[in-house]
Amino acid sequence: MTSSRGPSPSEQRRGRRRGRWRRDRLLLLLGLPGLAVVVLFNYVPLLGNVIAFKDYVPYVGILESPWVGWQNFQVIFNGDPEFLTALSNTLIISLVQIAFVFPVPIALALLLNSLVSERIKRVVQSVLYLPHFMSWVVVVAIFQHMLGNAGLLNSWLRSQELVTLPIIGNPDLFIGLITSQVIWKDAGWGTIIFLAALSNIDVQLYEAAAVDGASRLRQLWHVTLPGIRSVIFLMLILKLGDVLTVGFEQILLQQGPVGLHASEVLDTYVYRNGVLSGDWGVAAAVGLVKGLVGVMLVLGANRLAHVFGERGVYSR
Repeated sequence: MTSSRGPSPSEQRRGRRRGRWRRDRLLLLLGLPGLAVVVLFNYVPLLGNVIAFKDYVPYVGILESPWVGWQNFQVIFNGDPEFLTALSNTLIISLVQIAFVFPVPIALALLLNSLVSERIKRVVQSVLYLPHFMSWVVVVAIFQHMLGNAGLLNSWLRSQELVTLPIIGNPDLFIGLITSQVIWKDAGWGTIIFLAALSNIDVQLYEAAAVDGASRLRQLWHVTLPGIRSVIFLMLILKLGDVLTVGFEQILLQQGPVGLHASEVLDTYVYRNGVLSGDWGVAAAVGLVKGLVGVMLVLGANRLAHVFGERGVYSR
């Protein structure tokens, strides 16, 4: 009497993998060009971080440039005054923008979601999205024409024999100026993700809350905000990962009138030391530390999201 034995667990797994490959091979092949672009432009350049440990000379090349170890990191370890100024300005601008820029798309999404007329909602969305597609050169020029010394605001104040407001070029108002520019340019575009999250909330929850006598404010607090809490956590985590990047082009275009002491950030510090001064090793060292800090902030914020019961960027 012969007994037939079924396939082993490993054979079953191989069979399932072959079945999934036959089923999804066309989609996988279509994804290969995108994967190649990501690897080529996002992961291969990471090998260039070795410049941070070398006295890099472009004409010699990375491999032939002499190894200097941690020497390029001395501007960080020894507290170089220019580096500390750039770090301080970066942290202040980042905290201000997290506090004042991050909530604006959420508030706009809630306001747009409350509009009854779909036609009005589409018109308002189009108006809000438009500044996102303008370059920072155009945005800075618009603000200068509006708020500059010879701009519309001060020209009108002079015509009324009132005191003019020195906004453009004022170091004390620089952080507020660039924050308002970011809000005007990107807040509308940032509402897209939150509007998508709001559309996934079950309408029956609002109906049940209304039957229980909940006001619009109560519905907002107990239904709407919990419904998009996971998305808010996710976007905040991603924002923290990019916390040391505060708008290179935007700030570089406006550094002249306010001076480096008020406007120097890590990105412009790297640009001045690397591209302009040719000190590529120091620039790469600062950029590498900035990237590592961003990774640690993402990991820490993601762990905090797990404490609050959210999935975050990845689950445990």
